[in-house]
Amino acid sequence: MTGKYEAVIGLEVHVELKTNAKAFCGCELSFGALPNSHVCPGCLGMPGAIPVLNRELVEYAIKTGLALNCQIAGYCRFDRKNYFYPDLPTNYQISQLDLPIASAGYLEIENEGVKKKIGINRVHMEEDAGKLVHQGSIMTTPYSLVDLNRAGTPLLEIVSEPDIRSPREASMYMEKLRSILLFLGVSDCKMEEGSLRCDANISVRPRGRERLGTRTEIKNLNSFRSLERAVEYEIKRQIEVLEDGGELVQETRTWDEDRQVTLSMRSKEEAEDYRYFPDPDLPPVIIDREWIERVRETLPELPDQARERLITEHNLSSYDANLLTMSKEVLDFFDACVAEYNEPKLIANWVMGELSRLLNQNNMEIKDCRITPSSLADMLKLLEQGTISGKIAKVVFEEMFNTGDAPEKIVKDRGLIQISDESAIKAIVDEVIAGNPKVVEDFKNGKGKALGFLVGQVMKASKGKTNPEVVNRLLKEELSRP
Repeated sequence: MTGKYEAVIGLEVHVELKTNAKAFCGCELSFGALPNSHVCPGCLGMPGAIPVLNRELVEYAIKTGLALNCQIAGYCRFDRKNYFYPDLPTNYQISQLDLPIASAGYLEIENEGVKKKIGINRVHMEEDAGKLVHQGSIMTTPYSLVDLNRAGTPLLEIVSEPDIRSPREASMYMEKLRSILLFLGVSDCKMEEGSLRCDANISVRPRGRERLGTRTEIKNLNSFRSLERAVEYEIKRQIEVLEDGGELVQETRTWDEDRQVTLSMRSKEEAEDYRYFPDPDLPPVIIDREWIERVRETLPELPDQARERLITEHNLSSYDANLLTMSKEVLDFFDACVAEYNEPKLIANWVMGELSRLLNQNNMEIKDCRITPSSLADMLKLLEQGTISGKIAKVVFEEMFNTGDAPEKIVKDRGLIQISDESAIKAIVDEVIAGNPKVVEDFKNGKGKALGFLVGQVMKASKGKTNPEVVNRLLKEELSRP
């Protein structure tokens, strides 16, 4: 990206809520269910069907607004957003326009040690449309199937101010927002399932100019990587158009993951294109201070608060604290483990290292992991006691992950107890020294790497069971003899 231009980015994030029922009817929410199996006359847009507001939707909206430092409206209203699309059976979406439930908030990101507030313009409630199942890509499909199970799913749309200036900031904003929503428990935020997705509004302008450039919108980005790459591509594309003397068009675009490009879909709609008007079937929502305060009292520890606690109470680095607070489940696992074995840094290393590696490798969430905080604490105690070595600990840990067995059982059944008896280790050391006269000579001539080779040979001979500290000491003692 050339330094001549500045990117201006705002995100519209759609959050699918974990309520017990849809927004305006009693139908159950169920991802992956048989198509059109969770519908009713309201979902299907049948004449005479009257929407009834799900109170849980309002509660979740208030909770989210408070967590994002928003002002909660005492009076808000639902509107009909009118447009025709095959997955919208009523030909309108129940949403909020000029009287949203929350506004004027912010969240804070930290990039390379620099903190920045990203403004939240509004948080509003709405219902989701159904789902089009394309027979191929969105641009080439010969036909699409319609599944209305998702129609009526309660959503929050969280609209940022255009305060984001880079693809990295956009990704960090989404990551931070996701962690807040997960801590609140209002959504599972599974981007691959569409429960958290965003539209990115992007423009570029000459650096130093106040007036905004022509804006394009990239629809339905459902991963951090896609968001970052799509924004990066679009910024580059817009700059190239301007540098070539062309004119940018206000339009809606889609991200082609395979080709790593954005493609034009249609001209960009404005609010007036949707012919909004107040929904005559839904009364306004009155939210008094008592209701807001009751919800405020239910707010859990949020990521920033947890991060500060990890730094001040456990002396963790900012980097470690950020990683541990990306998910409430990960933080809960860490806290439970520390409660049983008070070595926060060591636990953090195992959670973010070996455990994270195995979870990613097996495409698992930590809540589905067979390793419990107690079993990890027990394994680390074995390591501290010298019962197992660091190398063996990794073997034991992977077995715990695969089987759920206790570390003590794995160590006993597989004969993995570390050899710490000096006489037994010395016998192996003597054999290795006798069998490698050339390496011994190299060590005595000042070649430091020779010691590492000999240590490796001792570990190999003992199948990794010897205490490496004792091995190092005994080798140095024997090699120093004349």
